[in-house]
Amino acid sequence: MNHPKEAKTLLIIKPDGVKRGLVGEILKRIEDRGLKIIALAMVWATPSQMDKHYPKDEDWIKRLGEKTLNTYNKYGMDPIRELGTDDPLKIGKMVRKWLIDFMTAGPLVKAIIQGIHAIDMVRKIAGNTMPALSEMGTVRGDYSVDSAAAANRDKRAVHNLVHASETQAEAENEIKLWFSEKEIHDYKRGDEDIMF
Repeated sequence: MNHPKEAKTLLIIKPDGVKRGLVGEILKRIEDRGLKIIALAMVWATPSQMDKHYPKDEDWIKRLGEKTLNTYNKYGMDPIRELGTDDPLKIGKMVRKWLIDFMTAGPLVKAIIQGIHAIDMVRKIAGNTMPALSEMGTVRGDYSVDSAAAANRDKRAVHNLVHASETQAEAENEIKLWFSEKEIHDYKRGDEDIMF
């Protein structure tokens, strides 16, 4: 097992974060925490790249649909009237398409972040996936007001500024998808001896 300070995760600043000029602020929060950026690039993702990024696993897609149905239920919205179905798998496929459309609507910034418990730390900095539920002091809590209910009604993805890998397996797969070995750099931050 690698040392915890060698943990790596993928961070994507989504097109809404780029268009709003928040790239520097988001990266500053990562670095201020003592995490290290070891790969960084701006790209305009293709539908094919995003199709590879988002799982095609039926269980994952169905969970997307179930989350959407829970939102509809919570806010008294009728999925059949608005989406034409209440089948979680069909709805999940719609949501996955909205995600791909959103992530290809403008440039994004992709980065590999390294440091102690990088996956958990970056997700903590990002905040809850749903901005309306995100704590103040997090990226989403401070800079986004979007909600699943609004996004569902507009038939689009939630504009939540960033993507951060959720698990070790997800981080490893996403890093391989988005970066080649030669794009990843190993260096020592000036404050590493003090922080670790």
